[in-house]
Amino acid sequence: MEIKKYLISFFAILFLLSVTVIAQEEMTTDEWEAEMTRLKDKKESLTKEISVLQNEVNNLKATKLQSYEDCVNELYAMVGGTKADVDNYRKAVTELDGKIRRKEGPKVDRQKDLDALKMNKISALPEFFDKVHNQMQRSLDSWVEEVKETMYTVVRGDHLWGIARKSEHYGNGFAWPMIYKANRDKIKNPDLIYPKQVFSIPKLTEEEKAKYDKIRKNYKPAPVQ
Repeated sequence: MEIKKYLISFFAILFLLSVTVIAQEEMTTDEWEAEMTRLKDKKESLTKEISVLQNEVNNLKATKLQSYEDCVNELYAMVGGTKADVDNYRKAVTELDGKIRRKEGPKVDRQKDLDALKMNKISALPEFFDKVHNQMQRSLDSWVEEVKETMYTVVRGDHLWGIARKSEHYGNGFAWPMIYKANRDKIKNPDLIYPKQVFSIPKLTEEEKAKYDKIRKNYKPAPVQ
């Protein structure tokens, strides 16, 4: 009611000021009466608007609103979960996101973990949807997993030195013992390998790479007689 009284008083003052200004402009009787009618209509229109607004305010005050906690619980129920379920899901998302960022492989297992999170209806909640269905998948897609080993099929004329020396392997023949050690179950004598044997070519660590590079640099072939 105080809002209504305030607005009516304001418009009344505005009306009196308008009348004063109009009077100072030497209006004719017809102009005066027309202006008075316009202002009266304006006042009635604004009074009706005030009444409508007041009714809306009263209706809002009379409306019983749910608490924030009730609203949240109702939202969780829509995806078949409880607050505890959502808390556990949030923890699982955080843990998997960390593993993906740190590239804790194998990558195929992380994809399975993410697919499981996507299948959970809780992923539809605004808090999780974009992260689980878009952001984390993009991180996985951009993850280039290093190959720990490759496979090589022996052909006629091959020897361990030559295989190790291939650019697609080590580019260094002195690293041949790595192939020998990785395939001891297939190689009885490192000087004797056979066509169609399939060898595992393990990836060198930085330390192993430096070791065999040093051996190659320090190697001095025997003088030719």
